[in-house]
Amino acid sequence: MKKRVILGMSGGVDSSVSALLLKKEGYEVIGIFMKNWDEKDEYGVCTATEDSDDARRVAYQLGIPYYTVNFEKEYWDKVFTYFLDEYKKGRTPNPDVMCNQEIKFNAFLDYSLKLKCDYIAMGHYAQVEERNGSYYLLRGGDKNKDQSYFLSRIGQKALSRTIFPIGHLEKKQVRELAQKYGLYTAKKKDSTGICFIGERNFDEFLDKFLLTKEGDIMDVEGNKIGRHSGLTHYTLGQRKGIGIGGIKTGEPWFVAGKDLKRNILYVAQGENNPALYSTSLIAESPKWILEKPPKMPLICTAKFRYRQSDIPVTVNILEDGNLHIKYDNPIKAVTPGQVAVLYQEEVCLGGSIIKSIVPLHEKYLYLNPN
Repeated sequence: MKKRVILGMSGGVDSSVSALLLKKEGYEVIGIFMKNWDEKDEYGVCTATEDSDDARRVAYQLGIPYYTVNFEKEYWDKVFTYFLDEYKKGRTPNPDVMCNQEIKFNAFLDYSLKLKCDYIAMGHYAQVEERNGSYYLLRGGDKNKDQSYFLSRIGQKALSRTIFPIGHLEKKQVRELAQKYGLYTAKKKDSTGICFIGERNFDEFLDKFLLTKEGDIMDVEGNKIGRHSGLTHYTLGQRKGIGIGGIKTGEPWFVAGKDLKRNILYVAQGENNPALYSTSLIAESPKWILEKPPKMPLICTAKFRYRQSDIPVTVNILEDGNLHIKYDNPIKAVTPGQVAVLYQEEVCLGGSIIKSIVPLHEKYLYLNPN
């Protein structure tokens, strides 16, 4: 009897080729489109409808059943509310990580299990490996597309039931397979950005949901040099869009800190300004892939944002359960709200939300008092 796999189909080439490969491997494949957001773009078009139509066309080509399931309430409650709450705290969240944790590998998994599936599948560039009854998350075969960062907060229940059909492939190979078999999405561009924002102006979108208030921009020496449009519009390390130009030496300015109570945006001038660097961080709400922490102190590598090169670190667990992650060398623009993802070579160990950073010099503690 064929094993039943329920595949999350996004309407893109990755999930389309995943469906193709699963069918070729002899699985009974059911395609499901997750409708997580319902809002039209500036042209009055709901992009979710277009993506769903593309997924349906591929399912028809491959001769597999296809359905749409609505997870809008779950997405709003678990992902979008979290997204807004983080911005209210002055942080910069990663909703894609939370979407995987709460929707794709939780709500979608539970829904699929009710349909008596053996596995769920996703078109992610990551791999699962079983070792002595435990399931490990490995980086994808395409190092430029590896998505293990976004999967760092899912656990054993999900991984034991998950297949990543294209996880061992490079993107180029995925495109070639799509073209070889004439899939409708073979030349479709990859989606970018956050699903509920799409191609719209990010600041305008935030202003719809959050109250923003103009305030002073100050340099790290305490001089007022301009006005900001609302602290939610800025993130640590940001260069573009600050709106103060080449004051003083003509070197670029970077966001160095945010004081929510005083509504001040702090900026530092120059690529290598010491105010932009930290030596360690505190991360909260750790999630471990094996669902138990490794032996501490942990010597490993970390990524503090997607596509960042691996950073050698030493990790310890504090009394309150938070992690203290110390870098071997100072790092620029580590951003609260992002996810610190830990690795040992190809194995992803888990992820924790960055709560605060320890600056290179104590005199810069005031830059991020939140």
